[in-house]
Amino acid sequence: MARPREFDADAALNRAMDVLWTKGYQATSLDDLCEATGLSRSSFYAAFGSKRNLLLLSVDRYSERRAPAIAAFLNRQTPIRDAFAALLEQFIDEIVAGTGRRGCFLGNCAAELPRNDRAAMAEVRRGLDRTEAMFCEALVRAKERRELHANSDPKALARFLTAGIQGLRLIGKVNPERAVLRDIAATMLGCLDRSATPPAPN
Repeated sequence: MARPREFDADAALNRAMDVLWTKGYQATSLDDLCEATGLSRSSFYAAFGSKRNLLLLSVDRYSERRAPAIAAFLNRQTPIRDAFAALLEQFIDEIVAGTGRRGCFLGNCAAELPRNDRAAMAEVRRGLDRTEAMFCEALVRAKERRELHANSDPKALARFLTAGIQGLRLIGKVNPERAVLRDIAATMLGCLDRSATPPAPN
């Protein structure tokens, strides 16, 4: 059966990704994906190849979709600590409101997928590396503006903040209390406060 002429591959991928994000890869059936995309099984295979290939495409699309939103915070004409504070508060707002309680799609995939699925894990890692690189670039700029001291390590800070946000969103799935999430965020921001203060002389 041929795909309908009005088929929009990008829109179908976004809808399928949302199903995988909400239900998880294993719990999502082919019928779920066909319903979300409006495709028959034969058309689904023609468009995406397989459920697993759709997952790889979805991970890439998720990374694509969230990068501009993160960049909008990091590119503000504000101190780097304020930029990260605003980004964390946005995640917290989404978790408390309910829309963010399904966690990070990349983190969910990393937890659910088998370790021997190297291609899928590599795609997830590329997504996390992309976020880390964006953080690192923003922190390097902050260091050049002397918001961070000369001995600070933007790469290490970026890695820590990437991991911290994954943890925040994971905790938010089971404990969406704003006070708890803000406490986690404050501890994360403390690493920027410490990096803004020159180390004490020996």
